[in-house]
Amino acid sequence: MRSLLPAGIGGSTAAINQLLRLATAVAAIATLYFAKTVLVPITLAMLLSFVLAPVVNALRRLRLPRSLAVGLTVAMALGLIGGLGVIVFGQATTLADNAPRYARTIESKIESVRDYATAQSAAFSREFDRARPAGARRADRNRTVVAPTDAGAPPMPVEVRQPDPTPLELARTVVEPILGPLEAIVIVMVITTFILFEREDLRDRFIRVFGSSDLHRTTLAMDDAGARLSRYFLAQLAVNTAFGIIIWAGLFFIGIPSAGLWAVLAGLLRFVPYIGAILGAIPPLALGAAIDPGWTIVGQVALLFVIVEPIIGYAVEPLLYGRSTGLSPISVLVAALFWTWIWGPVGLVLSTPLTLCLVVLGRHVESLAFIDVLLGDRPPLTPLEMFYQRILGNNPEDALDLAEQLIEDQPLREFYDRTARATLLLAAA
Repeated sequence: MRSLLPAGIGGSTAAINQLLRLATAVAAIATLYFAKTVLVPITLAMLLSFVLAPVVNALRRLRLPRSLAVGLTVAMALGLIGGLGVIVFGQATTLADNAPRYARTIESKIESVRDYATAQSAAFSREFDRARPAGARRADRNRTVVAPTDAGAPPMPVEVRQPDPTPLELARTVVEPILGPLEAIVIVMVITTFILFEREDLRDRFIRVFGSSDLHRTTLAMDDAGARLSRYFLAQLAVNTAFGIIIWAGLFFIGIPSAGLWAVLAGLLRFVPYIGAILGAIPPLALGAAIDPGWTIVGQVALLFVIVEPIIGYAVEPLLYGRSTGLSPISVLVAALFWTWIWGPVGLVLSTPLTLCLVVLGRHVESLAFIDVLLGDRPPLTPLEMFYQRILGNNPEDALDLAEQLIEDQPLREFYDRTARATLLLAAA
């Protein structure tokens, strides 16, 4: 009985710890969902601070005071955001003015497609009628259909008129759509400014929480994580900005109205993994169909995106930040679904940066290492463990494929010593 007591206590303690971890995860997800109004601006500000931190550091190296460096950096960011807002608002206004003409073009194309479908249906009906027996055709011609008649009086049309809006209502209609995004931008920039001002203090507090017992290791880990995230975010911002500029020039030469608006939208949507470029191509494709009676412009727009996106994705991005973002492909898809469910479209755009932050945190904080195992792109098992697992799982084909991959990177003798022989020793043990 005494020998069984510690094992029972240990098992119950492990079960309690697992339940506590599960409860913590559920509480964290519920907090993210219900507190998104507060957490989304803070998250945007933290990510923006990673982008602006290298600019502040560069200005600090020029012997500028921190307050001046942060003020100039935030002013430049506000200027860029304001310039994009002016471009988007002006081109959206122009697009709204020409919307009726584009709608008529779309209607005419829909009518032409409908007429073509009707003609094809009529031709098919004639061919089908010819193939039917003669007796069935005569029976159809002799069948008469009596149309219903309405002897009552025709209905009287009624027109409902809304009163003309007052100047205050007109002003509210114009201002309300602008106030929401403007308020969000102001909140994000204020939080970003405070983060840039108090960066060292926030780092000290983080060290106190996660690693005050080993200041050297924790400081190196945080510097590495911050530098890596800043480089990645800056590289991604530069790539998507270049993508938007190229799309802007291409749409302008093709003749798509409001090319700047669609270029900004395409650049922002490219933050969405895998499908961002496709979503960004849909509006200019639809507009190309609206302004062109034929399909030439639609083909040119599609060709523009088909050429530019592979060049950016498979040539430029690997040169800037390598072939991998540090995330496994399945984790990128799962993260996109999860953050979209939690925070909507904003979560979809931020899914990859947020997941990368969690993976970097998991690589440097021991209690969060499971996040790196689940979401990171590093192999979860060593080559020896993977080879041994394939043998245990009775998968000789997978074991052979793994052995061929290992032999490509090392001599055959080294493979026998480090992997094959070690696997036999594990099996014997």
